[in-house]
Amino acid sequence: MDQVEVFKALSNKTRLLILQWLKDPELHFPDQGRCVLEVGVCVGEIQRKVNLTQSTVSEYLSLLQRTGLIESTRIGQWTYYKRNEEAFRELKNLIDKEL
Repeated sequence: MDQVEVFKALSNKTRLLILQWLKDPELHFPDQGRCVLEVGVCVGEIQRKVNLTQSTVSEYLSLLQRTGLIESTRIGQWTYYKRNEEAFRELKNLIDKEL
């Protein structure tokens, strides 16, 4: 985990919101259905919720994925995103032990 890149990713309010929403996707994306939510949240649903351009949302998701904070699954033409909870445990341990 590249600490500097992770903290850069966390320095944007919209990216923080996306991570918060993905923490409890059933609450924030109820129309997706439980089965789909096990895979993740469709990028289109995230884009609608943040109300930003597709390119901006894709850039944000790409950065979060590069840092390891989220994971993606592609099914057909759709990409679904979910939090990587192990990465958040590592981040918590880093903060607890080193910062």
